[in-house]
Amino acid sequence: MLFIEYPKCSTCQRAGKWLEAQGAEFERRNIVENNPTKEELKAWHQKSGLPLKRFFNTSGMKYRELELKDRLKEMSEDEQYELLATDGMLVKRPLLVGEDFVIPGFKEKEWAEKIG
Repeated sequence: MLFIEYPKCSTCQRAGKWLEAQGAEFERRNIVENNPTKEELKAWHQKSGLPLKRFFNTSGMKYRELELKDRLKEMSEDEQYELLATDGMLVKRPLLVGEDFVIPGFKEKEWAEKIG
């Protein structure tokens, strides 16, 4: 599994510790140093089956600065992928990518169902 995190984020730290406690094998990736590409985001979004908005860090400063709450509705999916690929701080984290699933954000129950 690929665990995409921002190491300074307390939720990411909690999720990483939770994965370790489950004995899960995973690779860590810093979302700021190695931001997901447009192609990765598109593939993960499709694999997740979730609305694209779930991949945005809606509580982040960058999201608010760019006033994306209103702007996203007017953007195509392609434009949204492009935007997400420009800055890791726009992407919801942590992001857990498995062979047959992708989960943005950390909800212990949701993660337990997928990796358990």
